Amino acid sequence: MLGNVSNENKQEYATVPLVELRRQNAEFEDEFLSELRRILGSSQFILGKDVEDFEARLADYVGTRNAVGVSSGTDALLASLIALGIGSGDEVLVPAFTFFATAGVVSRVGATPVFTDVCPVCFNMDLDDLQDKLTEKTAAVIPVHLFGQAAEMEEIKQIAGQQGVPVIEDCAQAIGARHRGQQVGSIGTLGCFSFFPTKNLSGFGDAGAITTNDDDLAETLRRVRNHGMHPKYEHGMIGGNFRIDAMQAALLKVKLPHLDRWLAQRAAHAGFYDAELGTLPGVVRAEEVDCCCLARQQARLGEQGAALVLPVAYQHNHPTWNQYTIRVLQPGARDRLVDFLRSHGVGCEIYYPKSLDQQPCFAALCPQKPLPVSHLLAEQCLSLPIFPELEPGELRRVVDVLSSWLEQSA
Repeated sequence: MLGNVSNENKQEYATVPLVELRRQNAEFEDEFLSELRRILGSSQFILGKDVEDFEARLADYVGTRNAVGVSSGTDALLASLIALGIGSGDEVLVPAFTFFATAGVVSRVGATPVFTDVCPVCFNMDLDDLQDKLTEKTAAVIPVHLFGQAAEMEEIKQIAGQQGVPVIEDCAQAIGARHRGQQVGSIGTLGCFSFFPTKNLSGFGDAGAITTNDDDLAETLRRVRNHGMHPKYEHGMIGGNFRIDAMQAALLKVKLPHLDRWLAQRAAHAGFYDAELGTLPGVVRAEEVDCCCLARQQARLGEQGAALVLPVAYQHNHPTWNQYTIRVLQPGARDRLVDFLRSHGVGCEIYYPKSLDQQPCFAALCPQKPLPVSHLLAEQCLSLPIFPELEPGELRRVVDVLSSWLEQSA
């Protein structure tokens, strides 16, 4: 416990980073340098065998017939919309509580993002709101597997199937996650992945990929990523420069075989947090709150005197714990906790301080129905360190600092 922690001696304590990339990358430095020297020697920097090899291995890992490497997770979403022919006059349903790119790409192709609310337990697309907002204008649904927990894909596919519209999985935070035993990225029409440095499979800058079992769609995507060109200098469609670099593909190929080990480490860290934080006064587990109705859930949490809610791992899912995200319930308490953690050397991050409908660039969209859960989560959510290489002492430090804050806040 930290009952004796004071501002005078807090600098004596080691910092616990939110993410530390050097620890993981140092293990493979020799392999990385060897790959870079080989590519420098070949001068094959754009597409080529390294990209093809990585795509084949990624498709095998996800369980799809095809994987198409692209320049970022954002471009994976954008290229998917282009390949599906989505544009002006179309609507695309996206969750209101997620990273900006999911909705930004919809506007970039001239379509309109329609925001659904999310579940307060798993943070993913609310099925009732999705059903309510599905119309004849709906051209696609983009569920996000937020923080590494799979969305309810069976139900989402059933709802989208009423209009015969494709489902584009946003798997940016969830490579390796499973829903009812099936890998995300292999369930919908398309799966979009990000290899941004902070993701579970982390690249060395921006990189991404799209997976699909539709061979024709995969071929269209390969043309889309290369200015719509096929054959050379023949442009049957307008695409973009969405190619993944050969160096990124080669380095990611080194890391991919180790992904499951890192996911297991993340899961172990989540288990430690669940066990240690779950015993503290004022902390409840999300799965203990069995109602997803926001008003009833909030009332029940209030009756329990809860201060923090731990994240859920649904039994029918296998999450990747890209983030370990708690909810801080009392108004204004989340920001006070951020200050407290950082002042005691514990990294943390707010994902996301505004829901998408609250972003100034989407102000004109004015959702017809309120999005109360998304707005509340934007005020409550806080993510703690969970990267694979965390040391036991660092995990203990996070728990002890949170325990101290709870004691002082009681």
